[in-house]
Amino acid sequence: MSTTVPRPPAPVSQAAATPHHHGPIGRLGRWAATHRRAVFAVWAVLVIGLGVFAPKVEHALSGAGWQDSGSESVQVRDLVQQEFGGLNSTGLMVALHSTTDTATSPAFAQRIAAVTRVLQEDDRVSQVVGPQPGVTISQDGRTAIVMAGAAADANDMVRAADDLKEPVRALGDDRIEIAMTGASGLWSDFNEANRAAMMKSELYSWPVTLSILVLAFGGLAAAGLPLLLTILGLVASAGSLYLGTHVFDISIWAMNFALMFALALGIDYALFVVMRFRAALRETPDDVPDAVAATMDTAGKAVLFSGITVLISLSAVMLVDSPAFRSMAGGIMVSVIFVLAASLTLLPAVLGRKGHRINARAVPWAKTSEPRSARFAAWGERLWARPWLAGLAALGVLLALAVPVLHLDTGMPSIKVVPQEDSSRVGYGLVQDAFGPGAPGTLQVVVPTAEADAARTALQADGGIAQVAPAQPGRSGDVVLLQAVPRTDPSDPSVGATIDRLRDTLPAGSQVGGATAENHDLEQELAAKTPLVIGVVLALGFLLLLVALQAPLVALIGTVTNLLATGAAFGVAKLVFQDGHGASLLGFESQGFLDAWGPVFFFAMIFAISMDYTVFLLSSAKEHWDRTGDPKEAMVGGLAHSGRVIFAAAAVMVAVFFTFALSGPLPPKEMGIILGVAVLLDAALVRLLLVPVLLRLIGRAAWAVPAPLKRILPDVRFGH
Repeated sequence: MSTTVPRPPAPVSQAAATPHHHGPIGRLGRWAATHRRAVFAVWAVLVIGLGVFAPKVEHALSGAGWQDSGSESVQVRDLVQQEFGGLNSTGLMVALHSTTDTATSPAFAQRIAAVTRVLQEDDRVSQVVGPQPGVTISQDGRTAIVMAGAAADANDMVRAADDLKEPVRALGDDRIEIAMTGASGLWSDFNEANRAAMMKSELYSWPVTLSILVLAFGGLAAAGLPLLLTILGLVASAGSLYLGTHVFDISIWAMNFALMFALALGIDYALFVVMRFRAALRETPDDVPDAVAATMDTAGKAVLFSGITVLISLSAVMLVDSPAFRSMAGGIMVSVIFVLAASLTLLPAVLGRKGHRINARAVPWAKTSEPRSARFAAWGERLWARPWLAGLAALGVLLALAVPVLHLDTGMPSIKVVPQEDSSRVGYGLVQDAFGPGAPGTLQVVVPTAEADAARTALQADGGIAQVAPAQPGRSGDVVLLQAVPRTDPSDPSVGATIDRLRDTLPAGSQVGGATAENHDLEQELAAKTPLVIGVVLALGFLLLLVALQAPLVALIGTVTNLLATGAAFGVAKLVFQDGHGASLLGFESQGFLDAWGPVFFFAMIFAISMDYTVFLLSSAKEHWDRTGDPKEAMVGGLAHSGRVIFAAAAVMVAVFFTFALSGPLPPKEMGIILGVAVLLDAALVRLLLVPVLLRLIGRAAWAVPAPLKRILPDVRFGH
């Protein structure tokens, strides 16, 4: 068991004469500080070894995987791949349109032949099916569709679209417009637009981040440490993700989110550790390794618990049976592991090397500031004196912002997430104009051959179906394929209702698939798993806080209050992205709903980041409670020692996230607004206001531990 540090600090000679007994994390920090060369060597080998693969990662990551792997629609995709020459949802679709020529004219026929040659030359294309009258040639003859079957999996077909969309588009001229569309084309444009937007946002965010860090740390020397952790964590993560692609498919979004979390956690952890190290140096100015050990015994332990909480939150996303979601969560977890490892080993080694030079090139207040912030201490005193007014005001604002979430609608991304000038959106419009609003979302219905006529009759009788193409026999002769065009746009909720209705009414053995059905099935999977993911995250988060803080009520406060900021952030998202308020200002076209992955994935991300601030605040409060047994000192002292860190870390995160809101496509805007608002509200209204007020109102009972529970829990203390 650890002993407590007396306050005020003992004189240097006395401190040196009384050795501190540090816990495992403190001893690890001291070892890293005194064995710096070994630590630096290990990290150099790790980063260089993995960094060799980092430049290759972007081309190895997958662009598809947005599916419910166990769904009926994915089974249809595989069956169509086998029976119908790969003409499934991942095949390529090229639309040709002319205002002057028809599909039978020589000029138009030459373009069709040229498109066919380009597609046939690619090994990932199994067959090319030219335009067919009444099926893929419009009634006026001015629009035609060329279909290319998939000879590879969904990820490779997105890569095929990456390679072929521009050569195909270049075959057009002023008379005949040519554009690749379809699901693979859409994901190709979607990923490309988002990659460009993320890079643009990162370009904006780095100078903003560095500026805020310099202000927060008071100097360049200390401000560079979070960036060091971020860069090393990112390089190691990128190399690891590349190696992982040789085992399973990893979404390209995993890299984007890994970068963001490496930046977020690198800043949070370095802020907390470095500021605590400065305080420890004041206590033992002649013993830098002991100052590092004291820092890691307190701040380092909080960082460890925070990192574990982040990993738990993200691991819950694995419950969604989708390769894209699982690989994105896995990619972020890899970056968290590297940043956490660097924070517990490399950062102490750097602090041990720098020592008092941590304040190099610092402004005067950074060198002389007390570890206990006078401003946040005064804020804590004010909340202690008048808790009800501040607490009710914060709660009222959060609840008011959360009310719109009761009417939040979600859906899979529509064509509106792709820039208007991109090939897939141009082709989408051409297909809709020529064949009807539901044509881009044509359903693929695989039926036993004996039931073909009955299935066709059922499809034609359904009010949600506009047209049914003639049946195509499969290679085995056991099944036929019926292509059914919905009456409405693929993103319209009525199409999902049509799919569910057809699955109930079609003859036994029939299966409904196609890209629209795959989106619908993934949306259903997300809707089913979201409550489970949220429940698992909350339960495991509570248990971890209970172990860390040893107090059930405090752990419950830390967990449940996360829901307030999350609910408020999604309430704002409903107003902005579903209702379109501020759409012109932010430069996007509202889909009329929030993308379906938002509730589950963004919740896990918000909870993970919020728990950083929760652990920092409540671990500091627990340290003061263990030292004094005074609930006022626990609340006020916790704010005084952690408030500045929370404020600075949140300022960086809000600035970074809001830069994503400036990006072109819709998904980065959703992410930037939702995460930015969540962090802003969580730091300003929850961690620095509502949680301290709850600690004030509950008093000593907040820190009470039932005797049976005390016997079970390990003894965890944030002090030396």
